[in-house]
Amino acid sequence: MARIVLVHGAFGRAACWDRVIPGLRSAGHLVTAIDLPGQGDDPTPVAEVTLDRYAERVCEVLAEGPPAVLVGHSMGGMVITQAAARCPSRVARLVYVAAFLPWDGMSLIDMTQLPEAAGDSVQANLVVEGDPPVATMPPESVREALCHCADDEAAAWAASIRSGQPVAPFTNPAALGGHGDASDAFAALPRAYVVCLQDRAIKPALQRRMLETAGCQPVIEVDTDHSVWASRPDELAAALNRIAASDQPARAASSAAT
Repeated sequence: MARIVLVHGAFGRAACWDRVIPGLRSAGHLVTAIDLPGQGDDPTPVAEVTLDRYAERVCEVLAEGPPAVLVGHSMGGMVITQAAARCPSRVARLVYVAAFLPWDGMSLIDMTQLPEAAGDSVQANLVVEGDPPVATMPPESVREALCHCADDEAAAWAASIRSGQPVAPFTNPAALGGHGDASDAFAALPRAYVVCLQDRAIKPALQRRMLETAGCQPVIEVDTDHSVWASRPDELAAALNRIAASDQPARAASSAAT
């Protein structure tokens, strides 16, 4: 059994994981899905939402129990990376689900400018308004950009739980350069990746560049769109169960040593 903490992506909330969680709990895992600051039921004002605030929230949740398998979808990859750099001792493994996996000093916007990101279906459909700015996507563009593999019911459900996204976390660079033991612990964390082969938001070529740069193992492919938690929740749960199970012998050995 593993402890698993799930972090949603941009425009999302904890409920994005509702159809994945039963498959994880049936495997015996202790599962928590969180609302990031300013998303879902979290009341944080937009002006206070930053990538670092996201990471702080994740570290608070991690501190409530033993080291966890920390899973991030999409923008959630930026968040789990930043959080792991802040509190690496609380993390057993990082898992990226069609997610941004930044290197030090790069923002999400920077990642979208890489050659492998060309032609994504999200940037052209973003509408940014307000001060501080909040991004939205027109409902008519969401299905084709994010969940074209989902059936009508799943696509409607996914659309119903979307909300506006504060822009600041898109522009905040990842700050991953720690000091001493914490930096070494972060660098040593195992990383896994779930590639979505029909992703129009984070193109598979970009996913592969990021996972290869980070040395992710295992890498599991799911033949679906970006919103795998809606279009293929059972396959995603199976992938996460496989990844969590691969850590069990190492955890047992570590516990025995201590």
